[in-house]
Amino acid sequence: MPLRATLLYLSRHKGLRAWAEHSSIAQQLSSRFIAGKGLDNALAVCRRIREQGVTTTLDYLGENVTSLDEAAACRDMCIAALRAMRAADLEPNVSLKLSQFGIDLDERVCEANVLTLVKAAVSIGGFVRIDMEGSALTDRTLALVRRVHAQYCACGTVIQAYLYRSPHDLAELIADGIRIRLCKGAYLEPASLAYPEKSEVDRHYIGLAHHLLGATQTHPGCYPAIATHDERVIDRVERFAVNNGISRDAFEFQMLYGIRRDLQRRLVDDGYRMRLYVPFGEAWFPYFMRRLAERPANLLFLLRNLF
Repeated sequence: MPLRATLLYLSRHKGLRAWAEHSSIAQQLSSRFIAGKGLDNALAVCRRIREQGVTTTLDYLGENVTSLDEAAACRDMCIAALRAMRAADLEPNVSLKLSQFGIDLDERVCEANVLTLVKAAVSIGGFVRIDMEGSALTDRTLALVRRVHAQYCACGTVIQAYLYRSPHDLAELIADGIRIRLCKGAYLEPASLAYPEKSEVDRHYIGLAHHLLGATQTHPGCYPAIATHDERVIDRVERFAVNNGISRDAFEFQMLYGIRRDLQRRLVDDGYRMRLYVPFGEAWFPYFMRRLAERPANLLFLLRNLF
């Protein structure tokens, strides 16, 4: 089994997850990518990042909850995170997964949880990003995002470039005025649904990024988030923006906390907007394993620190 597939398989291993999330050694190794278990830890990281001219999104980790009480607790933590960011003079911005808010248990309750969160964001000038998960949830996620956005515009979603369907989804979201975060995709998908080769995913990503950037000139309010750590892809995005007269404040680059700090610094120094996703929480293991699977350099970093 290829390394990436192995790591993604291990990310779903309940026994390994239970060991890791209670292991001080595993937590220490993951600290480069995880801001900590508590909200206070995450806020401290956000304040430090702000000093570098970078904005942040708080990502309370946890997915596939097993009860509606757990889903409500996740909702309440996200609301607390928004309010704490505002109190700390940070831009109130959070990210969530619908499996964390109970979509597999009761879709109506899940939507009510999301609406409560987005309404709280609106009240303090904040924003909520509804993340994508595996392809089994794509249609339900997009439908829920559209319903919530129709009531409160302070929410957006994510398009995963490795899915064949993404050009159609991206075009519809642009037409609906819904803000889009474009990423490559981190879940293990069959070749019937997603490009299996990195070169194909990269080509698809660049095409979608060009479409998104072009939309900033035709759709007022379109504000793309270009989420990648791939320097070659970023170079293509920069050249497209320059060649088409797209302002550097018309979009932002997004990266994950602890990954490609050198590239983050270079983009900020060059006048681009940069936002980091700052993950925190007890349920960090699946997120951590996906970060290792995405980029071999992350695994090499971990092994160097281990040995």
